[in-house]
Amino acid sequence: MSVHPPGPPVRALPGLLRKLAADRLGMMRDAASLSDAVRVSLGPKKLYVFNRPDYAKHVLADNAANYHKGIGLVESRRILGDGLLTSEGDLWRAQRRTVQPAFRPARIAAQAGVVAEEAARLVGLLRRRAGDTPVDVLREVTGLTLGVLGRTLMDTSLDGQDGIAHAFEAVQDQAMFDMVTQQLVPVWAPFGTQRRFRRARRELTRTADELIADRAARLADGDDADDAFARMILAARRREDPAAARRLLRQELITLLLAGHETTASTLGWTLLLLARHPHIRDLVREEARSVLAGGRLPEAEDLHKLTYTTQVVQEAMRLYPPVWILPRIARRSDVVGGFDVPAGADVLVCPYTLHRHPDLWEDPERFDPGRFDASRVAHRHRYAYIPFGAGPRFCVGSNLGMMEAVFVTALVSRDLELSVAPGHRGVAEPMMSLRMRGGLPMTVRPVD
Repeated sequence: MSVHPPGPPVRALPGLLRKLAADRLGMMRDAASLSDAVRVSLGPKKLYVFNRPDYAKHVLADNAANYHKGIGLVESRRILGDGLLTSEGDLWRAQRRTVQPAFRPARIAAQAGVVAEEAARLVGLLRRRAGDTPVDVLREVTGLTLGVLGRTLMDTSLDGQDGIAHAFEAVQDQAMFDMVTQQLVPVWAPFGTQRRFRRARRELTRTADELIADRAARLADGDDADDAFARMILAARRREDPAAARRLLRQELITLLLAGHETTASTLGWTLLLLARHPHIRDLVREEARSVLAGGRLPEAEDLHKLTYTTQVVQEAMRLYPPVWILPRIARRSDVVGGFDVPAGADVLVCPYTLHRHPDLWEDPERFDPGRFDASRVAHRHRYAYIPFGAGPRFCVGSNLGMMEAVFVTALVSRDLELSVAPGHRGVAEPMMSLRMRGGLPMTVRPVD
């Protein structure tokens, strides 16, 4: 006899369906408040929402081979194609093997100087714009993460490529639109979302082709080929079909551009916003940064392990606003999760955002408390209660680089500057991957002695 997760009460279903179209984050919070396992019927489609660490472990790790990327990410393939974020099976494994050496711990540690230089450049930019006029800090940290991405993983300057971030916003909005409409509205339809998507796709295609041509030419001239981008180009040359290889390489690069900057920019935005709202915690970060990075020096690789409280602050920011807020999957074959039957083809959702706020796992879960990540408290926590970078075989390959960026930037900004939230900053909206701020993050900047 099949045992299905409970569905929402009839009175709650209309609200959940409305939120699917306009407020996916709210829908997930509502579903999580009903039960740790919920089945929501959307006509012929069934959403299975699981919100316990052991359920997440089963789907993402123990039986990961049974679950392919799902709702939201499937729709994003119109632009990402078969890049590392959306590919499956043998292709995904080959792509992962290709880029994995570029993310070796030793290689990432060797990039610490680059990350520190980009962080110092951000601090200098913000310092020059200090005053009463608000600065869009989210835009500036997005520029920083693009700069780090270009220098560490692509051996390429991305200066002047600010349009990449705007193009990805349009791509992610289209993915959400396709999810809600079940891809029944063609891309050529004369709606604003589709027009923005078509422009973004042209811009990203043009940018990717230019970057590939430049890097390939430098490789032909004898440039080092240790970075992720170079490895992707060399792997493309070994494929039998040149046209298919060029198309796939473009998709892989667009995916690298998206995944390599957007999630870290989101984490930094939320971290700096939380510190501005909690001055006593910001002061502790400043005190640690001034102690570890005395004399105004830049951080080095070994400092990452000394900036322990700053690291806890970033971890707590990612608990509240995880860089990957939802992990959608599709069951390839029928399965049993936590005693509940999941049929083949079902959409399965694991939501780090709600898991990280589960009241049975986190005391006063809405409160910003970096002390949760003190080593003594982490030791008693379920490994899968905290999954900001995903889990299992598809754990984020760039997590170490992202953490280094976030910790170094948080430390340097807190040491040298004081950021205050400009009046009128509002809410969040969720795109395909991460929680982002509509209207940017307007903040005023003041240097500190």
